[in-house]
Amino acid sequence: MAATPPDTDAGSLFDAMGGSATFRALVEGFYQRVAKDRLLRPLYPEADLGPAANRLLMFLEQYWGGPKTYSQQRGHPRLRMRHAPFVVGPAERDAWLTHMRAAMNDVALPATLDAQLWDYFQRAAQFMVNYLPDSEQAGQ
Repeated sequence: MAATPPDTDAGSLFDAMGGSATFRALVEGFYQRVAKDRLLRPLYPEADLGPAANRLLMFLEQYWGGPKTYSQQRGHPRLRMRHAPFVVGPAERDAWLTHMRAAMNDVALPATLDAQLWDYFQRAAQFMVNYLPDSEQAGQ
């Protein structure tokens, strides 16, 4: 998964999406839902979801052309490597996407920006899948 957004003026995308305030609202809405999710909550080993929320916020801001705080503090995103210790199957992917879609609905981006962000989240979520249940593997 690329560590930079598609071929666009990334800075204008960050600004067009509302900058830090929008991304903060998106991440807060997402983690409020994750906190109540019996499938996803165990994937976050920290008792406090705040650090995970901060990491996602920094990553999304940087990816979409905002501050480079993520790389300054954590280096290259290495998304698959960082998520490898956790079982991420189709159910986890779908739950993650459900909560992110709801959080996106809360921030109500303009349709073109919403579509771009949603496309990215769908691709990123699929990229994180590292486990297929036996029933799905048999069908391949």
